[in-house]
This record gives sequence, structure tokens and C-alpha cells, in this order.
Amino acid sequence: MTKHKMYLVAVDGSEWGERAAARAVSLAAETGATVKLVTVIPWSGYRPISIEELANRPIARDEEEMHAKEDILAPLVDKNSDKGVDISTHFDWGDPVEIIRGIAKKDHANMVFVGRRGRSRLSDLILGSVANSLAHSLGVPIVLVP
Repeated sequence: MTKHKMYLVAVDGSEWGERAAARAVSLAAETGATVKLVTVIPWSGYRPISIEELANRPIARDEEEMHAKEDILAPLVDKNSDKGVDISTHFDWGDPVEIIRGIAKKDHANMVFVGRRGRSRLSDLILGSVANSLAHSLGVPIVLVP
């Protein structure tokens, strides 16, 4: 019995996230895997917020959620809808590394694809990138897409 493959892709609206999605969909078309696109808006809840969250804290959560779903996730699904791959999406609030790591574990992802850089080079330098943190903490192969 062949185990079903699932590729998880972290996207954030950047060109690097878009390339990660394209690479995952391309490989999924060859291997018969499904693809789950995930976007996470940083939100601390009860713990102290980070510098990145302070600088980018959403004012209206409903608007931010709609933006993430309509302007980040939906266009990627539309762009790849003709590739013959089952693509699902997930949106969440929280720490991107924790959320992505949790979904990868819960959904038994075979690989996680992330762009080498995110939307902000400054926050990557100051705080360390989501891609770097995932590369050091995931228990499944990670593909850093340039």
C-alpha cells in the first residue's frame, strides 16, 4: 500500500513564497502528492510581542484575514489550478514557525517548502527568518526555494 504524500508550503505574499508554491506544485504533479498552502499572520496573543509584530501588528484582524485569504492564498490556487494537483489552503494567526511546524506534524507532511526570504529582509536579519528557524526545527525534509 502506497502512503499518500502531502507537501506543505509556507507562503507570505512574497515572490519567494510564490516560487516555493510553484516548485511544490510542480513536484506534486510528478509524484501524485497533494499540496497545502499555509499563510500565518504573526500574532502573540498573551505573550509579549516581538519587534516584527510591533512594526507589522494588524489593526483590523478581519481585514488582515480577508487579505491573506483573497490576496495571498486564492491567487496561488488559481495560478496552479491547471496543474492536476489537489491544492488546499490554511490560514492562521500566531507564531509562523510554531504554526507551520504544528501543521507539518498533524498532517504528516512529507516535505515543507519555504521561500529563502520573506517579505522583510530587515526582520530576517534582526530576528532570523522563518525559513531558517524551520530548517533547524522540523522533523521532515525542508526545501528552501531561492
